[in-house]
Amino acid sequence: MDQRGLVERARRGDHDAFTALVDLTIVRLDAAARLVQETLIRAWRDLPGLRDPDRFDAWLHRLLVNACLDLARRRRRRVMEVEITPIDAPARSDMAGDFADRELLDGALRRLDPPHRAVVVLHYFLGMPLPEVAASLHIPLGTAKSRLHYSLAAMRTTILAEPTGALAPSTGGRLA
Repeated sequence: MDQRGLVERARRGDHDAFTALVDLTIVRLDAAARLVQETLIRAWRDLPGLRDPDRFDAWLHRLLVNACLDLARRRRRRVMEVEITPIDAPARSDMAGDFADRELLDGALRRLDPPHRAVVVLHYFLGMPLPEVAASLHIPLGTAKSRLHYSLAAMRTTILAEPTGALAPSTGGRLA
């Protein structure tokens, strides 16, 4: 059953449907919780070095972004599968097509270098507006917009260049 159907059943009180929904998202939620926990530990440890207490929120967001980038660097050293589930995707019965689409998107995202990938992840996956993305990364808004533009163009080119094959990470340019 698709996610929409599970949500509708869970709304009507179906405990099994809610359990299925949780099972679909628990890995991503756990990863996010671990990053938040790591960020809070770093914040406690590094709090004496905070120069401007009025910038605590921005500083904390920056610690979270750094934790995400650290995780991305650690993951780059080993092969890891990432599941990207669209939030409002139309229901489709073609699971093989869905898997292929996710593989292409994951591959294109993996090929971006960390600064460009960070903008895409913060904006599209965490839903941050671009001004917040720029503030979190301590870059000008124009730079965030530029990185997003070039990232999307690079991902589009990558996906169109290899529409049926698995994408391997590469090096050079804006792509990692």
